[in-house]
Amino acid sequence: MKCRKCGGKASVNMRQHKLALCKEHYLEWIPEQTERFIKKYHMFARDERILVAVSGGKDSLSLWDILARLGYQADGLYLGLGIDGGIGYSHESQRLSQKFADENNLKLHVVDIEGEYGHSIPVLSEISHRGHGKPCAVCGLAKRHEMNRIARDLGYDVLATGHNLDDEAAVLFGNTLNWSAEYLLRQGPVLPASDGFARKVKPLCRFYEREMTAYALARGIEYIYDECPFAEGSQQIFYKEALNQLESARPGAKLTFYLKFLEARKSGELFVEKNIEHARLHACPNCGQPTSAPGLCSFCRMVEKAKVETE
Repeated sequence: MKCRKCGGKASVNMRQHKLALCKEHYLEWIPEQTERFIKKYHMFARDERILVAVSGGKDSLSLWDILARLGYQADGLYLGLGIDGGIGYSHESQRLSQKFADENNLKLHVVDIEGEYGHSIPVLSEISHRGHGKPCAVCGLAKRHEMNRIARDLGYDVLATGHNLDDEAAVLFGNTLNWSAEYLLRQGPVLPASDGFARKVKPLCRFYEREMTAYALARGIEYIYDECPFAEGSQQIFYKEALNQLESARPGAKLTFYLKFLEARKSGELFVEKNIEHARLHACPNCGQPTSAPGLCSFCRMVEKAKVETE
């Protein structure tokens, strides 16, 4: 198969786009498309400071690499979650994030959850759930809290995450199956800043996971290959596998599913646009972050509970 641009041997064939490219032109195409998505969805401007949430994985490191290549003011944020799983998962992901930052002369903020709050994510989950269930919910809560806190405290204009199309389609699939109207309302390439929450953007939301894997390999980005030890058997992976079967039979199905949703949401065709009432928010008296819960926010309540039960 030949490269669409130069006629040379193609390295990447994207059936959903009916496009094949050689390595050189593929490495040009990905940043070009990213820039197009940034402008199309009005994610951020050239003079704004961007905080990229990095995990040591292919997507977040590739996003940071792309934004740096495009000339944006992008720093990284790594959250140390204290997840081992027998493979030293957090230690290795932090090492690779720092290695990437050092090699590219980029700034990386590192926040260690255990150092900040006295307990790692698995321990906080153990205390919160009495040993039942996986720590995914606790992990998500902690990451949202800390990413927003750091973005706010350090004066960043926008928080960027490396969610790809496979991630977004799987979340959309799950929310649609359960008709989770509030979550459907909030899903999209941009979540505007409001009530103390930083603006959140997903510049990779229209790239397939395999496209980002190809980019990271072509760029020589060293990333952690292992999934989080707690991810096995998750609903998210189940939804991804189901969508992969559909994509195999109908190339482009994931992209069509996601884009049609965005079109319907923008046009006001979804009932959620009219019927969802936003919760009234107030500042958490402990950390100052917005919350709809009475008193302390969910994260601070969890940390306080952990302190009491381990004293």
